[in-house]
Amino acid sequence: MTQVASDAIVLHAFDYRETSRILRIVTREHGVRSAIARGARRSKQRFGAALDLFAEGAAQIALHPTGDLHTLVSFDVVRARPELAARWDRFAAANALSELLLRFARDDTDTELYDAFRSALDAVGRAEGNEVIAAGLGGAWELVGHLGFAPVLDACAACGAPVPRSQPAAFSNRTGGVVCDGCVDAGRLAATRKLPGPARDTIAAWVAGESTAAPGIPELRAHLRLLREFLVEHLADDRALRAFAVWERDSAQRSAPSVQEVGPSFG
Repeated sequence: MTQVASDAIVLHAFDYRETSRILRIVTREHGVRSAIARGARRSKQRFGAALDLFAEGAAQIALHPTGDLHTLVSFDVVRARPELAARWDRFAAANALSELLLRFARDDTDTELYDAFRSALDAVGRAEGNEVIAAGLGGAWELVGHLGFAPVLDACAACGAPVPRSQPAAFSNRTGGVVCDGCVDAGRLAATRKLPGPARDTIAAWVAGESTAAPGIPELRAHLRLLREFLVEHLADDRALRAFAVWERDSAQRSAPSVQEVGPSFG
């Protein structure tokens, strides 16, 4: 086996037999990997907080030459992120972000993807109230961009014609972005929804990893729905995006508007 060292963050962990744990981790230099922490359940002195979800640290991994399950030799935690477990909405958003990497990231080097995920977890951990949803959405769209599936927002995804942001535009998940009126009128596209210019500005900022003011409650709900539908169309296989479903359902329940909280939405 070849032993490598890399910064890493825990995405998922579960018990294996009586003494060990299997972890799914994202690493800066080696992508997403599965690793067994032998004896981790028998003694916490060796790994300690390294087995906690979203813990970040320096990992030593013995890579198996032919198999997909490697050996976690050590994990020195530098950040445990207890703030993500302090609130259910933060935990749900972080789980949804992890699901993106677990399902769609590869086992090769992608330092930008790693850094974007790390920053997204930190943003969710700092957020309060409805800003938690916005932070999760921003992180998710940035990850989508790094995974190579960013939507087309300034030109027709079908014919390439410019689509100014000064006016609402049809958005087609199947086509991969906004579409012009001509392509919509031609009837060649699957079902679309109207996406206002400000919503396109927000998504573009999120994909670029830029901060933006949190949209209102109705817009957040619409953004969550749009993101989930986009992922199902372009990234998901036959398996459901379970963490995203929980996040969307929980966010809808927690952000139910009062009589005074009325605003524009889209879709």
